[in-house]
Amino acid sequence: MKTMDLKIEGMSCGHCVMAVKKELGKLTGVTVESVEVGKARVQFDELAVSPDRLAKAVEEAGYRVVS
Repeated sequence: MKTMDLKIEGMSCGHCVMAVKKELGKLTGVTVESVEVGKARVQFDELAVSPDRLAKAVEEAGYRVVS
């Protein structure tokens, strides 16, 4: 398992936090450690999911991962 911190643009409230947490939590091989406004920390199995797929899940929640 690898740990990754995601910087997320567009989040502003608790609803945003829950939306991101829900989308990341749907991914196989991902453990969501924490989500706060503007950031998330996840552990993921590199064989099951890529960093690009993590970013896509955040986009599906309506936000954007920035580097």
